[in-house]
Amino acid sequence: MKFKFEYIFLGIATVCMLVFGISVIRTNEKVIHTSAEPVKTSLSNEKIGWGIKRAKDHKQPDLGTKNKALIEKYNGIAIGKENDKNVYLTFDNGYEAGYTSKILDVLKENNVTATFFITAHYLNSEPELVKRMIDEGHIIGNHTVNHPSLPDVSDTKIKEEIMNLHTALVEKTGYEMKYVRPPKGEYSERVLSICKNLGYTTVMWSLAYDDWDENKQGREEYGKQKILDNIHPGAVILLHATSKDNSEILDFCIKEIKNMGYEFKSLDEFK
Repeated sequence: MKFKFEYIFLGIATVCMLVFGISVIRTNEKVIHTSAEPVKTSLSNEKIGWGIKRAKDHKQPDLGTKNKALIEKYNGIAIGKENDKNVYLTFDNGYEAGYTSKILDVLKENNVTATFFITAHYLNSEPELVKRMIDEGHIIGNHTVNHPSLPDVSDTKIKEEIMNLHTALVEKTGYEMKYVRPPKGEYSERVLSICKNLGYTTVMWSLAYDDWDENKQGREEYGKQKILDNIHPGAVILLHATSKDNSEILDFCIKEIKNMGYEFKSLDEFK
């Protein structure tokens, strides 16, 4: 009887140890999973590529029902009021191609405030140009550290891409950014939510053209036409400072846009 009792006790103890062990393993698996995977939320991470449908006669373009609804839901910026002839000039600066100094000269001569969305590479390689932008009253926007497609990375990575650049600029200049432009114009509702929770306003655009391609320069008349034919009330203009054409036509375009009755405003004056 004693022999049987010892075996029964041993069997119960073994089962308890196995159950406890499995529980520990499961707990560890959960910890590993939590640390390795992005936090799951109910928000959609469907990748959306920003796009617009141009209109004629300087009317506002169609942003698309989904684009418009999501940007408005998260208090983003894409297009101003239809009844106000205000326009907002923005530049994307992933790297320096040698034209930004001239662009800054033109902006200064025409008394126009623009927003420059920079990457960490730009900040590290062109600190004097960034300082000049700030000193001359322009807005610096966040274009992330490494320019990834934000829907493709985890919540933690999105925060690092935005806030590491934010911190670096504060440390170098004391300037705190508050506007972000998702790289490649790719976003999702999850991305918009995270950006807003970080205290950032997401900025898209309502007027742009294929100026980013270095192999498609030397088309100054084409650039002028794309900009001037499509200017509209509330236009958020996206240009790339890497474009030689833009540096050549910017003065002409600014003057013509003003002659058409539009007024250049900064994003801080957006309405």
